[in-house]
Amino acid sequence: QIYISPVRKSSSGESLHRVIANSKITGEDFAFFQISNAMRRLGHHRLHGKTGGVGTKGMVAKLSIGVIVLLICTLSLLFSVNIGGSREPTRPSKINVEELWESAASGGWRPSSAPRSDWSPPTKETNGYLRVRCNGGLNQQRSAICNAVLAARIMNATLVLPELDANSFWHDDSGFQGIYDVEHFIETLKYDVKIVGKIPDVHKSGKTKKIKAFQIRPPRDAPIEWYLTTALKAMKEHSAIYLTPFSHRLAEEIDNPEYQRLRCRVNYHALRFKPHIMKLSESIVDKLRSQGHFMSIHLRFEMDMLAFAGCFDIFNPEEQKILRKYRKENFAEKRLIYNERRAIGKCPLTPEEVGLILRAMRFDNSTRIYLAAGELFGGERFMKPFRTLFPRLDNHSSVDPSEELSANSQGLIGSAVDYMVCLLSDIFMPTYDGPSNFANNLLGHRLYYGFRTTIRPDRKALAPIFIAREKGKTAGFEEAVRRVMLKTNFGGPHKRVSPESFYTNSWPECFCQMNPKKSSDKCPPDNVIEILNSRLESTGDPDSTSQTNSTVTGLER
Repeated sequence: QIYISPVRKSSSGESLHRVIANSKITGEDFAFFQISNAMRRLGHHRLHGKTGGVGTKGMVAKLSIGVIVLLICTLSLLFSVNIGGSREPTRPSKINVEELWESAASGGWRPSSAPRSDWSPPTKETNGYLRVRCNGGLNQQRSAICNAVLAARIMNATLVLPELDANSFWHDDSGFQGIYDVEHFIETLKYDVKIVGKIPDVHKSGKTKKIKAFQIRPPRDAPIEWYLTTALKAMKEHSAIYLTPFSHRLAEEIDNPEYQRLRCRVNYHALRFKPHIMKLSESIVDKLRSQGHFMSIHLRFEMDMLAFAGCFDIFNPEEQKILRKYRKENFAEKRLIYNERRAIGKCPLTPEEVGLILRAMRFDNSTRIYLAAGELFGGERFMKPFRTLFPRLDNHSSVDPSEELSANSQGLIGSAVDYMVCLLSDIFMPTYDGPSNFANNLLGHRLYYGFRTTIRPDRKALAPIFIAREKGKTAGFEEAVRRVMLKTNFGGPHKRVSPESFYTNSWPECFCQMNPKKSSDKCPPDNVIEILNSRLESTGDPDSTSQTNSTVTGLER
């Protein structure tokens, strides 16, 4: 089945398609045990008061004790259960490095993006064609593709294979078909939308006419209503529309679980990199795993991020000049004060700070670390302290110095390989998960594929600890860091709270339980694919089975 991952024990050598977490008893089970005992004790006191002749004062006192116990247990239960009665693992009381190498507790949840209601296949006739231009880097484009599929479904439109902006970020003209497996993409989504490689010509009265898509700039985070009104009206009038740019152009929070599950089907099932990229990634992961566990870190310390964050003061005057110039040319003018920015967690962690956090968590210097990073601003001067703490550092070029990777290390292929290696690593740590689409998408992907461990430093909470250390106050430094890190989530299911992105945490919409408390959380039937197939065949659309091959053939011409 392509939408449901079976529950099985994870191991250090598993592949992408064999990733899942173990179920563990959570605090909720213990809380239920406590409250049951409290209620039994309360009942015993009442019975004893009636039969044993205990005075009114004594009975009131015992009842008061029982009520207090009941209240305490109820609060314990509330803190261990999230909204809707769904299970979330309790946070640990101490950091155990050995446990972090394993997946987080699942609470009985398993990933599932299959439809759970009467999901109809795409109709034989659609309302027109939808073209989109996905701007930004690889992972910003990835979320835009998910939104494009959903927009096509909402408008009952035929989706033209999304265009990837070649100039705005990587200056890489690989395009969709150069990065993703087009045939797999179309085949996986055949139950959801119709997809074509390009808008076909119209043949009428012996003449051929080209359809020109009407260009529209969608509003940022546009609601569904915009697509059902403004966009759909233009589509029906012109037969095709071209939405550009298309980054963050559909609201993430939608009160329709089936629409959200469609996003997950696109993101975690349909969007598969081309075979040669998957092979390169697997080769790197195999080499890293041959020596045991490994951690991946997205070290976001490049010029663009530092300029965006406005964190200049740690650099020398020449470097500050470069950063200020870059910011002026690429971002809106804004008053930025380094100390204020750092205090509220807006500055990326330095490589040294990353190393100090890991050491405080008791990772030792034998830990193997894979770095997913562009060109670090400031160079070796900033990397040296980190390398001293953790000398076993690698990146895709050092693990697999192949010609293909060397030629594309700064392009979409290099980013795609980094993405896959980070997805399959035992532990993933983003150093800046604010506007970083790479980290945000990976966090969601790792959650979906078995609640794989992530370490997410709270930069705001850590800032005063690092500032105190820089002023010479080193006593209790590591203990203070550990206290902060204990409050973070290490990859288990947890409630999504704004501003956390749906692409970072698709729980609970894209997860299910075999024995849930709520019927909406129940896993779909095992024959869900057969059901979808029968519905697709019942449309009587001959194009539904030949769509994939015809689209791929058209792209190859």
